[in-house]
Amino acid sequence: MIEYNSFLSQYKQPFGAALKQTRHQFSIQVTDVQELQQVSLVVYRDEQWDDPEAVIPLNEQQTGFYTGEFYPASAGLYFYFFKIQTVTEAIYYGCQNGGLGGLGQVYDQRNAVQMYQLTCLKSEDKLPKWYQNAVFYHIFVDRFYNGNADGHVNAPKPNSFIYGTTNDLPYYVKNKQGEIVRWDFYGGNLKGIEAKLPYLKDLGITGIYLSPIFEARSNHRYDTGDYLKIDGVLGTLADFEHFLNTVHQLKMHVILDGVFNHVGADSRYFNLYQTYETNGAADHKDSPYYDWFTFKDYPKDYDSWWGVLDLPAINKDAQSFHDFIASDDQSVIGYWTKLGVDGWRLDVADELNDKFIFQIRQTLDRFKDKVLIGEVWEDASHKVSYGSRRHYIEGGGLEAVMNYPLRQLLLDLVNGKLTPTDWVQQILTLKQNYPKTVFNYNFNNIGTHDTQRALTVLNNDRQKFQLLWQLFLTLPGVPCIYYGDEAGVKGDVDPDNRRFFPWHHEDRQLQQFVKNLVHLRRQDLAFSNQAEFEPFSGGNWFGYLRRNGTQGHLCLVNPSATAQYLKASDVQVETLPPDLAKAVQRQISGVKLEPYEFLIFPCPKP
Repeated sequence: MIEYNSFLSQYKQPFGAALKQTRHQFSIQVTDVQELQQVSLVVYRDEQWDDPEAVIPLNEQQTGFYTGEFYPASAGLYFYFFKIQTVTEAIYYGCQNGGLGGLGQVYDQRNAVQMYQLTCLKSEDKLPKWYQNAVFYHIFVDRFYNGNADGHVNAPKPNSFIYGTTNDLPYYVKNKQGEIVRWDFYGGNLKGIEAKLPYLKDLGITGIYLSPIFEARSNHRYDTGDYLKIDGVLGTLADFEHFLNTVHQLKMHVILDGVFNHVGADSRYFNLYQTYETNGAADHKDSPYYDWFTFKDYPKDYDSWWGVLDLPAINKDAQSFHDFIASDDQSVIGYWTKLGVDGWRLDVADELNDKFIFQIRQTLDRFKDKVLIGEVWEDASHKVSYGSRRHYIEGGGLEAVMNYPLRQLLLDLVNGKLTPTDWVQQILTLKQNYPKTVFNYNFNNIGTHDTQRALTVLNNDRQKFQLLWQLFLTLPGVPCIYYGDEAGVKGDVDPDNRRFFPWHHEDRQLQQFVKNLVHLRRQDLAFSNQAEFEPFSGGNWFGYLRRNGTQGHLCLVNPSATAQYLKASDVQVETLPPDLAKAVQRQISGVKLEPYEFLIFPCPKP
């Protein structure tokens, strides 16, 4: 038998990511292998595949257990597998196909081996206390609430239309090329969000993440026109300052959406349509902004975001742009943060180079208790973008990322596309790959302006939706509720997922259900992000322990349409602390879980 499990302390210590030069101990069980000569740990440094970083002979410390140590010299990713050499052959042991952690498998051929990941950090980030157990609310500003007493829309834009009622569904007017030629507005504004702060406070929200608020032509404002001006449709700078002060008086916080990978073609920096009097890059080659962009055939053909000509892409090596965004108090980051903004979410962080992200972080760190979050759709620990491995969560860069992998895992689980056993393995793989602070404080979501509404993904199934909320609000990470999800808003992909908030037509039962969960999370230390998270599978059901000192809970989950009768023998105890495994088995024995039921029990005592 050959066996290794990267999740378990008897095979690997410490668990998961750790600082560079940390001692890592590896053990593999090898028994009943004839004519065994040598057991070795083979380690490769990321992107250096010609020669191993280390080949470490393992010594038999206990009968059948071969142990050795590795000290990673530098921050970054390392990958490893085991080689078992006999007199007649070499046998290899690596992770399961797809890079999953946990129990691995035997490979006969070296070129077929899938290697385990080891994440090494250059430093450990310490996130602001206000953020660590925050509950956020993501607002697409135009679609939330109009705070003007008479309901008028501020500063309507030319070549656009305003909906007759807020009940109208979002709609794009496009030309034959599929380009949007008429932007649509409902009139949501900053005064509107301020007017609804009591609603958010009552819901239990402590942080607000705003979609872009800077001047732009579109309703989404990812086509920035001027980074230093509030869009007139949303209000004035005075409106924003008043809103920010009110938020802080309520002991809440605000993070802004930083869109620094591209700007609008209709911006003072590009100025394709001569809207601005300034000397934009498309006006003259002597423009101070010219080197921010890459022109193929001046001025009409240029690099743009995913080929969308309305969004000219920033030259990733344009240092003058980087300094404009993040250098001193007069830079974009400096100006708005000095004004009182509590943090930033970086749009398409994968498309910003690491050096720029670190510069943004350094500028942000000049201010106290700020947070930097990145938009990353995959496992950010090993993300490759534009042919390069990204190192933005290894310390000193992004402090958290939008947890799209968790969103997909939860939706697939509740929709029956992922087994409980696979869910546990995949969530533990994320825990293993990420720095502890990133896993614990990731920016979790079940919906955003870029995805289908969660209720729609679940085919409007109320039982599934409630289970999704129960999982979302009891798992590690900083939850961020997409506006209206708690009110039962439905919606397909953009633009349907950007409907106006249904004031006076909310699903009141669902709102109360979500409110109760938010308050449970905030008031119960066992659901804080400092609490331990220890999941385990039971076959067709699963569970997890949340423990914080003397407080703790056992959560049991049935993500299927069939009732489950729990038996002690179902529990796959190997992922649990040994002292608790038998106690969990005793406690769950005989429990019945109804379809899509979520139950909370006191944490069993060993």
